[in-house]
Amino acid sequence: MKKRAVALCGAAAAVAGMLSALPHSASADTEPRSAGLAWTKCPTKNYPRLECASLKVPLDHDRPGGRQITLALSRIEHTAAKSQGPLLVNPGGPGGSGLALAGFVADSLPAKTAAQYDVIGFDPRGVGKSSPALNCSPGHFDPVRPPSIPDRPVVEHANLDRARGFAEACGKKYRDVLPYIDTVSAAQDVDAIRRALGVSKINYFGYSYGTYLGAVYAKLHPERVRRMVLDSIVDPTGVWYRDNLDQDIAFNARHEAFLAWVARHDATYRLGTDPAEVGAKWSRMREAVTENPAGGRVGGGELEDTFLPGGYFDGYWPDLAKAFAAYVNDKKPEPLVAAYEKLGAVDTAGDNGYSIYAAVQCRDAPWPRDWNVWRADNRAVHDKAPFSTWNNAWYNAPCAFWPTESLTPTDVRNDRLPPVLLFQATDDAATPYEGGATLHRALGRSSFVVEQGGGNHGITLSGSSCLDGYLSKYLDTGAVPRAEGPADAYCERQPDPKPQKLTKSATRGASLHALLGRN
Repeated sequence: MKKRAVALCGAAAAVAGMLSALPHSASADTEPRSAGLAWTKCPTKNYPRLECASLKVPLDHDRPGGRQITLALSRIEHTAAKSQGPLLVNPGGPGGSGLALAGFVADSLPAKTAAQYDVIGFDPRGVGKSSPALNCSPGHFDPVRPPSIPDRPVVEHANLDRARGFAEACGKKYRDVLPYIDTVSAAQDVDAIRRALGVSKINYFGYSYGTYLGAVYAKLHPERVRRMVLDSIVDPTGVWYRDNLDQDIAFNARHEAFLAWVARHDATYRLGTDPAEVGAKWSRMREAVTENPAGGRVGGGELEDTFLPGGYFDGYWPDLAKAFAAYVNDKKPEPLVAAYEKLGAVDTAGDNGYSIYAAVQCRDAPWPRDWNVWRADNRAVHDKAPFSTWNNAWYNAPCAFWPTESLTPTDVRNDRLPPVLLFQATDDAATPYEGGATLHRALGRSSFVVEQGGGNHGITLSGSSCLDGYLSKYLDTGAVPRAEGPADAYCERQPDPKPQKLTKSATRGASLHALLGRN
């Protein structure tokens, strides 16, 4: 599912300090010493203490003396007298920039906790300020695209042509790079960062796809993990074709939760008190903009793109409902266009993020190369989950034509780690609950904290004192909750948003989701 890469707010100053990474095969006993990274100040309005550096790593970690690429790094340095070492953070994607996330995490943790860590962000290979930064087909998502739902052969063919064209463009521009844009290579980059930091172990905090990256890193380098937090967890047994089909069912359920919320607030939105009635109006709106795009920019696919973020974070529901009501009740397209520009439109950073998303997922694991398989599977899922199934199918369809062969996914089962702390909401759409439960079983000694009834994606540092209490205690002391049963601890879900009003916790959640983007 979609993940929008978000550039560092208030663009940082040019990164500096190129270093050559060491071979990833170096052993713990003979590992060469690495010169320190050259950190320079790169403050932003939100994060005035932010520093930046860059690091050269091998394009192919099996050929450490070969071609080098560059990773962009960021840091909020510890202020406590005694440091607990680096805390590497990743927002997911694949394709998300992690530079600003370092500032967000350091700013959002309790001050006493944040002070103990050097919070390290990084743009993974190919992303953002790292070089080369991939952009396979600039403007690929410019409006108005063909409709998502292939109810006629001409629509299916138009979407297939777009997907095939994107894959061909990637292969033409980056054929020498694409074989090395994958999760294992990114995990080896994480270890190169560790070596450049001059430490024997790292702490790691990953959201969404960042949970899979963390699990793969832990499998490759278990002895290098000190503490690890994984929030909103990818099912490692379904990467990536099955995971995307599972997402379609879960996003449909979250869309239905949105429709029910709109119905409960009929006094504000005047769209009806029956969720089914509200849903029918939404479907008619999609049909209408498919025939006559709102403002000449929001067709059926763009409408789905606009409402999809509501499946990640319910703090967007008031703005979405307001735009929905204005279009249906008042025949005003302007609020719908404004919502699209805010939540659905893809900029240059988004083009880069999508290029990496496709490159990683298509390379990481096998995908069907026969479109008949895709058609049958997505028709079956669409019958049960009509909200975004075909939108997501076309988002991933370049993998049917990808110019590189696929790898075998990493088996992340691992009993060689210290306790890993896992967070998962039961109604998360982007990474459904079963993924968290699966990884909990796969990681020996892990601890599983569940937000019961929660539907947001990325649940820590978003206003829940219960969740954040477990997080800060773990980062402070290494202690995790333990209990018999499927989870070790439960937290109550965050309250639903109020119509046309953002609470303090919702505002913090919106800040996080601007960094996590769409997955």
